[in-house]
Amino acid sequence: MTKISIIGAGSAVFTKNIVVDILSIPTLEEGEIALVDIDERRLSLARQLVLAVLQLTGKEKWRVTASVNRRDVIAGSDFVINQIEVAGLQTVKYEYEIPLKYGVKQCIGDTLGPGGLFKTLRTIPEWVAIVQDVEDLCPDATILNYTNPMSAVTLATTRVTELPVVGLCHSIQHTSHQLAEYLDVPYEELKWRAGGINHMSWFVELTHNGADMYPVLVQKMTDPEFLAKDPVRFDAMKYLGAFVSESSGHFSEYIPYYRKRQDLIDRHCSAGYNGATGFYATNWPTWRKESDERIQRFLNGEEQIELENSGEYASIIIESMVTNRPAVIYGNVLNEGLISNLPANGVVEVACLVDRNGIHPCKFGNLPEHLAALCRSNMAFFELSVQAVLERDKDKALHALMVDPLTSAVCSLEEIKAMFDELFEAERDYIGSFH
Repeated sequence: MTKISIIGAGSAVFTKNIVVDILSIPTLEEGEIALVDIDERRLSLARQLVLAVLQLTGKEKWRVTASVNRRDVIAGSDFVINQIEVAGLQTVKYEYEIPLKYGVKQCIGDTLGPGGLFKTLRTIPEWVAIVQDVEDLCPDATILNYTNPMSAVTLATTRVTELPVVGLCHSIQHTSHQLAEYLDVPYEELKWRAGGINHMSWFVELTHNGADMYPVLVQKMTDPEFLAKDPVRFDAMKYLGAFVSESSGHFSEYIPYYRKRQDLIDRHCSAGYNGATGFYATNWPTWRKESDERIQRFLNGEEQIELENSGEYASIIIESMVTNRPAVIYGNVLNEGLISNLPANGVVEVACLVDRNGIHPCKFGNLPEHLAALCRSNMAFFELSVQAVLERDKDKALHALMVDPLTSAVCSLEEIKAMFDELFEAERDYIGSFH
């Protein structure tokens, strides 16, 4: 019987999507889903929602357990899904407003930059403790990580355990579908090849019926309305020669070109996920509240629970490993030479074959060197931030911020140190491992 534990299950809408996907696997008629969250109220909502999904799908042979204490329920898990959020509500304001004083204007701020750094400092200590319990109670489990900062959390996992781990994101799926729409070609006919790091994988090949599609995109960009659909990614593609896997707003934070001056932000970064300054910090508390309210509407019967497949990779991995039905996913894994001109001990995002024997990353080869260089700067940030946590080394955390592309494009070293110290003091209660 297959057992799947979901850590951070209080993110109930995402939990619902993952569970719907799992229950759509035809040959998995029974199993156990263990839900874990430290927030009792949100855990209760998640449990009720999963039970409702079981009833709707007719998969009532599945058992659901739930606890605020993970050690009570995760034993014997075959798969452990990580989707934790550590003190995000309490810190999102600090991580946006303090850097803003120094001219660092973040859009999302959960992967790189000041926000990404301090999210790393908050998240990894809690996750390492969870991994230790997984090793103890379910030593044969495969870890599927959805928590951001994806590269940092996955990298830290590889440093503290021999358990198999893969970081999962939906940016490759979403972007490949977006490219088909931008090109107005059937998705099944679009041929592409991508590789890099999470949120910065590059579509180095993009063809339709043997024809290179990049000249088509460049021509379409001459239409201002088309360019406005994805302004940063299209502009970067024009000069760098490849389309990147993350949204314009997210991507604008990972390179030094678009957010260092207000005139550049005005020119390239529009509303919402296309680059609005403070978009995440301003909206996330509201999104979380609305998500909880939506769950309650599901449970009250005021809104129908959708049973469409989400396209996330977790259920594909589970089905492939349990039923030996091979599939290809894009995963974040230890490089070890997969992308030859990126650090071997870092985490990269590449195509992976999955079967009953596990997850098998596919060798990519070399990225174009200028694209590899942009990835390497971000990988240095992740390396320093992970070392900072695992070694409890405050200086390495500071050095991570000093090599961050956006922060270093805006601030002097003296300003970065002052910003770091102010953030460190503001979040003292949430990064206790450094004290």
